[in-house]
Parts: sequence; structure tokens; C-alpha cells
Amino acid sequence: MAFAIDEINRNSNLLPDVTLGYSLYDNCVQLGIAFRAALTLVSGQEEQVTLEENCVGTPPVLGIVGDSSSTRTIAISTVLGPYRVPLVSYFATCSCLSDRHRFPSFFRTIPSDAFQVNAMIQILKHFGWTWAGLLINDNDYGFHAAQSFHSDLGPAGGGCLAYTETLPRVYDPAELKRIVDVMRKSTARAVIVFANQSRMLNLIKEVVRQNVTGLQWIVSAAWTSADVLQTPHFMPYLGGTLGIAIRRGEIPGFRDFLLQIRPDLHHNNTDGNSMVNQFWEHTFQCRFAPPPAGWVEAGGELCTGQEVIENVETELVDVSDLRPEYNVYKTVYTLAYALDDMLQCEPGRGPFSNNTCAHLQRLEPWQVRYQFTLNSSFHLILRILFGV
Repeated sequence: MAFAIDEINRNSNLLPDVTLGYSLYDNCVQLGIAFRAALTLVSGQEEQVTLEENCVGTPPVLGIVGDSSSTRTIAISTVLGPYRVPLVSYFATCSCLSDRHRFPSFFRTIPSDAFQVNAMIQILKHFGWTWAGLLINDNDYGFHAAQSFHSDLGPAGGGCLAYTETLPRVYDPAELKRIVDVMRKSTARAVIVFANQSRMLNLIKEVVRQNVTGLQWIVSAAWTSADVLQTPHFMPYLGGTLGIAIRRGEIPGFRDFLLQIRPDLHHNNTDGNSMVNQFWEHTFQCRFAPPPAGWVEAGGELCTGQEVIENVETELVDVSDLRPEYNVYKTVYTLAYALDDMLQCEPGRGPFSNNTCAHLQRLEPWQVRYQFTLNSSFHLILRILFGV
């Protein structure tokens, strides 16, 4: 997101004389934290900034990028609806979010799960697999997928579900053992999984423990390309998995941007709020001053901030498989193009009351949302990808 905004601000052809700003929030994979962040943005509880020489106020939040999960996005969209702030997600795939009446300000740069379900049914139909098991998350992502399979699998694919099991939210050895027992005893050899990476990791560990082989896994985009599951230890059990993956994209200049990131040495990091500093300490196995008690005495090294990131193997600088990241990139550009279209409005030919146009200093989020609806995010994404 930071890279995209920096790139847009340097582009003289897109939003000339306008500088975009941003605030980043870590939702900590918690609904309450994501909820609070969204409300903070739309309620104007941000720090005061100078908009013009004679205009001081809170940053005008014209759109929100996120959230990454369907459940959090549903909750945030429900509350933001009356504010008419466009919320554009890069990874929330629940088909329920396509309901424009329930979520009038929601847009996304990733396909709905309706496409994933249909693709999986087509795979089953192609290979003649008419008997399959289904594993899901216990949230909106999983429940809506299960509804689609139960309603569409029979008529569309001529198949049936042998079982539907919900993976536990937290690690529960007894429940995981029970689910794997069901899988092992079932005559269904095809297993469809609509679950995220962490829950699948817990499950596959139990599959390995019980040595359940011979399953044909068909998996959703949430963990298709997860590196943690592509290990020699898991290959005898997951080898041959068929997965649906979101589109991979290339972002020129992104790797160089990442390599320029450096830790903040000017602030005490004892509160642990600096993501970059935490990453730096983990990657180089060092600690910034002041280090934890006993760290130096035990032979631990201090971080200087000058360590060479190119010398270590880390996912940070691996830009060969940008999938959710590419969607974030498209999302930022989608918002930028919507804003750019609004600012190119000719007075007297505008879309608002009495054919007026939006004014930069008095721009409202609902006007940006209107532009989204007018142009459709699909058309905006085409402009990003192909310049049309």
C-alpha cells in the first residue's frame, strides 16, 4: 500500500497537484481491533494536520483498504454503510458481500467465492468424483461456501458430500483427532477445504500423526500457495493437491522499494509497536538498544540498523509470487482513479445536485463511493492493468 501511494504521488499524470496520505493499522487478526481502526478513521479521531495554509483539521479519509477477512469486512461494512465510506478489500471473498443492498459501500479487487465454488465443482465433474468431504472454517468464509456446495454440488456436478466438518478456531487436539477419524473412515477420497492456513496446518499435523494417505485435496485460495505446507514432511500427504489461486501480478520497482526500508533508530522500541524493528530483530537475531535484561551477557548481539537485508533469505524481498499484495496494489490505484475522475469533472456537467462537481477541499467519502458505483470498480481495474 505504501509503495502504491508513493508511486501515485510521483506520477504527474494521475492526481496532479494532489498528494495522497495514509494511515496503516494492524488488525492483529481480531475483529474488535479492526472494527476500532475503521471507526477511528471515519469518526475523525486522527491527529490534526494542515490541509492548507489556513485550514487545519483531521485528514479527510476518503476510502479504506481492507479488511483481509470476510468476517471482519462484513462487520465493518455494516457499520460504515451509513457513513457511505468506500471500503475496498483485497482478500475478502465471501459471496455474501456481493449483496449491494446490504453492503452498498463495499467493493473488492478479488473475485467472490462463488467463482471458487463453481471451479471446484467443475474439477469434481471433470474427474468424475461424485463423493467428497468438505472441511470449512467456522466463520462467514466457511459457512457461505458450505451453503453453496450443498445447494450447487448436486444439480451442477451430480455429486454429494459425504461429510461436512468445521475446523476448530483454536488448537483442539481431541476435535482434530475426531475430524481426521471421520476422514479416514469415509469412503470419500476427495476432500474439499475452505479454510485458512493456520487451521489447515493444525489439521494436516493430525493427518500425518494418523498417517492418512491417499486423499485428493481440493483447496481454496486461502492456503493454496502457503509455503509452510509445502515441505518434504507434508508432501506424502498433500502431494497432488489441486488448488484455486488468485491471480499473480508483477509490480515493477517493488523489490527496490522493500530493500530501502530501514528500522527506526530514533525511538525507543520497548513498546513493540514498530513492525519493521520487530522484523529486523527476528531476521538478524539481534536486539535494538536497550536490549532485554541479560541479552548481551548471554552473548546476544545488538542491532545496528545497518545489517544487509539482501544477505539473508526472507519472504520480505521475494516478489516472485505477489498475489494478495498485487490486489492491495490494485485497490490503492482503484481509489486513486476514482478520485482522479472526480477532480476532472467540468463545472456545470457534474453528477451531483444542479450538475455540480466535487471540490477537493470539501470532498466527501460518499462522493468517492458514488464515483465507484458510476464507473464500476471493474472498469477502474481495467484502467490500472491495461491503461484503457
